[in-house]
Amino acid sequence: MTIARWTAAKWSLTAVAAGAVLVGCSASVDVGKSDPKLSADKLATTVSEKLARTTGQPEPDITCPEDLAGKVGTTTRCKLTAGDGSTLGVSVKVTSVDGEQINFDIEADETASPAPN
Repeated sequence: MTIARWTAAKWSLTAVAAGAVLVGCSASVDVGKSDPKLSADKLATTVSEKLARTTGQPEPDITCPEDLAGKVGTTTRCKLTAGDGSTLGVSVKVTSVDGEQINFDIEADETASPAPN
């Protein structure tokens, strides 16, 4: 169990460190619709993949509460849950829309919330 705890703790610390790294990181997704909207599931997958590439860690568990409308300035908050149950907020903000492609920035919070007891 020490290894599992270490991995969870490492992810928590890495996720916290990612906040500083992710300021200004961007992603884009082609949604293939005339009124672009990115589903909450696809957004969560994209954010997870981007975090994994940025930190060099496995893809974290990300959940997003709503679809992301393809309108500049639209924001949503997703949540990263580490293996130990601690969580980290992740902000997503649409920076531009090019036809059916939504471009957005991802920024992780600097501080994680501890796991519930």
